[in-house]
This record gives sequence, structure tokens and C-alpha cells, in this order.
Amino acid sequence: MSGNMNLTLKVWKQRNKEERGKFETYSVKDISPDMSFLEMFDVLNEQLIAEGKDPIAFDHDCREGICGMCSMYINGRPHGPLQGVTTCQLHMRSFKDGDIIVVEPWRSAAFPVIKDLAVDRSSFDRIMAAGGFVSVNTGNARDANSILIPKDDADDAFNAAACIGCGACVAACKNSSAMLFVSAKVSQLALLPQGKVEAKTRVEKMVAQMDAEGFGNCTNTYACEAECPKNISVENIARMNREFIAAKLS
Repeated sequence: MSGNMNLTLKVWKQRNKEERGKFETYSVKDISPDMSFLEMFDVLNEQLIAEGKDPIAFDHDCREGICGMCSMYINGRPHGPLQGVTTCQLHMRSFKDGDIIVVEPWRSAAFPVIKDLAVDRSSFDRIMAAGGFVSVNTGNARDANSILIPKDDADDAFNAAACIGCGACVAACKNSSAMLFVSAKVSQLALLPQGKVEAKTRVEKMVAQMDAEGFGNCTNTYACEAECPKNISVENIARMNREFIAAKLS
């Protein structure tokens, strides 16, 4: 069909976290530029199943840029060549006929490969369970203006809460640091009155769990912010550092 593309894919294949993986080369034909990247992978997997071969394992759920499951390293960038989009929001019109596309899983010791492109990100869940919540009784839902919150604080909290926990920040960081993720989760509560009661224990426990999971240190290269599909700001890292120092000094 006119306008469709033929592509070569070099995809990481790995049976499980114990075995060594390698790149396998596949060809896909007549790919519509209006397909999403995941839809293109669906076509490839249908082709592999029809040939009696093992399909490529990859994570996906909502396919609406909300859940963060569609985590692929595409041509050296988390979620592909565009800024501010997840893999499921990346369309094949971002590529051209004849392209070679290299696809890998997130690379981090804290994100062990489950199979192929799917990695275990339960380390993020354990960080959240360590302190990313409000357990005090905040009462019933209040009228919008009954608790006065400065608009700048409300906006910053809302922007931090936009983090979908996809792990692109970890994949982009040369040290596999989770500072952007953790700082966003700390900030969304630290900026609001409901989060003040547990502020000290929250940041201490979440940072301790982050370190225990084996994530690396932040060296302020800002790669995390540049590759975050939700444009989470590194200002949250500075805020978390202030929260952490205040907790240790109190």
C-alpha cells in the first residue's frame, strides 16, 4: 500500500533474568505510518506466531499514555525519539521506510529482565510502600477552598503527581538513578498540608528503600528530565534533598 513502510527490527531477546540475552533481527512489511509502535509490535508478534516462533514479550496495558507499562528503549532513547510521549503514543510516522530500529528493555540492576523487553519494576512498588502515602485520618472530602493551598504549591504538587512510574528516568540515567521518580512521589505529598504530618519519616524511608533496591546516585546530568514522558522537573530532586536534610536535622 502506498505510504506504508518496510522496516528492520533488532530486538533484544532474553528468556529470563538468569540467561544471557541477544539481539534478534526481524523484518516487518507494509507498516502504516498511523500505527502506534505497540501496534507495529502486535503485527510482528502475529507474524512470529504464524511462523510457529516465540513472540516477543513486552509490557502494555492502557495504551493511552497513563499506566507507564510500555517501557521500551528505542534507538538509544527511552520511549523513542519524541519528547513527552510514552511508547504507546509513539507513531510509526516518526520513522521512515527502510529504517533499522533497535529495541531493548530498560537497563538497570534494580529492573531485572523478566523476558525479552519486559522488566520487573516492583522495586518502585516497594519504594512507594515504604512511605509514599498518607496514613493519617484526613476526614471526609472537603469543599475545594476549605483548605487553603497556595496555587503555586497546588500546581507543583499536581505536576509531580503526573509521574506514571514508567522508569524512563532510570533507563536514561548513566547511573540508573531513581531520584526523579522518588522525588516526584515525595513532592506530591510534601507540598500539601495532608502530607506534612508524615513528611520526616516519609522521605527517610523512601530514600532508604531506594538505596536498598540498588539504584545509583544522581549526578545532575538532567537526562531523566529530558526523557521523562510526563516532563517531570528535576526541581523535585532539589525539593526532596531539602526534605531529607530537614528530616535528618530535626
